[in-house]
Amino acid sequence: MKLRSCPSRLRGSVAIPGSKSHTIRAVAIASLAEGSSRIEAPLDSLDTRAAVECYRALGAQIRADDPQQWLVDGTGGQVSCPLDVIDVGNSGTTLRVAVSSAALLPADGGSAVFTGDEQIRRRPLEPLLASLRQLGASAVSTRNNGCAPAVIGGRLSGGSTSIEAVTSQYLSSLLINCPLATEPTEIVVTKLNEQPYVQMTLDWLDRQEIRYTNEDFRRFAVDPCQGYRGFTCRIPADFSSATFFLCAAAITDADVEILGLDFSDAQGDKAVVDYLRQMGADIEVTPTCVRVRGGSLRGVQLDLNATPDALPAMAVVGAVAEGTTTLTNVPQARVKETDRIAAMAGELAGLGVSCTELPDGLVVEHSPIRGGSVHGHDDHRVVMAMAVAGLAAKEPVTVDTAESASVTFPQFASLMQDLGADLELIEEHLLEDTSP
Repeated sequence: MKLRSCPSRLRGSVAIPGSKSHTIRAVAIASLAEGSSRIEAPLDSLDTRAAVECYRALGAQIRADDPQQWLVDGTGGQVSCPLDVIDVGNSGTTLRVAVSSAALLPADGGSAVFTGDEQIRRRPLEPLLASLRQLGASAVSTRNNGCAPAVIGGRLSGGSTSIEAVTSQYLSSLLINCPLATEPTEIVVTKLNEQPYVQMTLDWLDRQEIRYTNEDFRRFAVDPCQGYRGFTCRIPADFSSATFFLCAAAITDADVEILGLDFSDAQGDKAVVDYLRQMGADIEVTPTCVRVRGGSLRGVQLDLNATPDALPAMAVVGAVAEGTTTLTNVPQARVKETDRIAAMAGELAGLGVSCTELPDGLVVEHSPIRGGSVHGHDDHRVVMAMAVAGLAAKEPVTVDTAESASVTFPQFASLMQDLGADLELIEEHLLEDTSP
């Protein structure tokens, strides 16, 4: 599927759907808990549905037919051996969190096999697998390349491990599952990217009264033989999804109110509001909304280590801002669904934008955005960023692999349209040349 995005003026208000990161953590913890849980206003997307199916395979009973609330009867930490291979689709968060849950299987209770799509089978997993082995579990990559497919068995007993958390998901996975180990766990963190996502995980543990100590995110000690209990929670709106609306409003002649964002939440991408303000955006935060009015922007230098998902959209903003925008300290953007640094540099260059790759980021010069056709790289955030570029381009921008937006944000195009964006989803066969 392709998404055609044309120059547009945005007006009105938009309510942002629930957080993917919170929804997957809620599904995991509810599935490990004793008793029943209710997850209100979950994000319903391909990634979160992957988490639902994964934890069903591990023994949780999950009713997710009502989009307004999902009901989970947990396993009490007694996960079951899956009857089949667990396919997480495109969901890296699900894979990383769930492999540690599978390590809670009894030592003689069989193994769980995890796989995913082509992108998942290229994304690194070995640091987490190594930590699970150090903590007593069985964890191997079937192709000996440190990626999925992976075979996981128990029993996660505890002990000491060190981990280089190039992605915060490694550390979050251990923190969620090690409270159920049979012995104390020490986790020494030699490198940590995306710290706000670990804080999000710790907030979940705190609400569950899990006992642990945190020494400046460099060492964690987790007490053993703990358990989760059933809960009711409402999933907050997703700042990562809101990023595309914040950026679209900032670079167009817009007056947009973005609803549902909670700045007290740990989500790292709330920093996008500050990034845009540094660039001169007219943004007003009220108790009920974030109001963005389009205007002139200036280039700045931004450290995106805590907010790697913001790189694609901020690169587009850099093309519109006067001067030079430098996005740095985000090497982990190269090991997401695609190499987002290379992808954004290449696709923006195809639209006439002067863009230079750094080892850990991008330098974007103010450039008129031409129209044209670009590749979405089967990456939801690249697709949505390039659609945002089309709103400020001179001519339409057509992005392929647009179906990938459904991984985290199925409503992206329709919500943009509600604000007046000239977007059109087009089936591939309608664009084929049928002339003789």
